[in-house]
Amino acid sequence: MSGEWPSHKQVEASKAQSLADRTGKGKEQASRKQSEADAAAVPKHGL
Repeated sequence: MSGEWPSHKQVEASKAQSLADRTGKGKEQASRKQSEADAAAVPKHGL
């Protein structure tokens, strides 16, 4: 079944967001990565 596992972009975005949350640095970049991962998930998973 499609959609059970996060994509590579989603994993990277999650890591970046976690780091930004812990350090307070790179929040804008983490947000941008998350947006890109979410946008990529739409066609892949049909969200």
